[in-house]
Amino acid sequence: MDNLMTEKKLQGYVLDLAEALGFLGYHTWDSRRSQPGFPDLTLVKGSRLIFAELKSAKGKPSPEQKEWLAALRGTSAEVYLWRPCDWVDGSVEKVLLGG
Repeated sequence: MDNLMTEKKLQGYVLDLAEALGFLGYHTWDSRRSQPGFPDLTLVKGSRLIFAELKSAKGKPSPEQKEWLAALRGTSAEVYLWRPCDWVDGSVEKVLLGG
């Protein structure tokens, strides 16, 4: 199943769960005029700040995405690269539940 899940479908699942758990979620719908590489999702709940880059099963982060993820990992924010397999195996849910 996870090899067939698109990045868009994964994004919908993650945003739906995050919002059900009380997170505020942000996604730039049209990034053509934005700085390249910024993560797909920004999620906030209380003191938690999560940045998540989403990729299909075979998708690869661009150099700009890798640069942003590395820079954000140097902060106190939580930073993830999630693929459909992370949704299927429960890893995303575990993170969002605080585990």
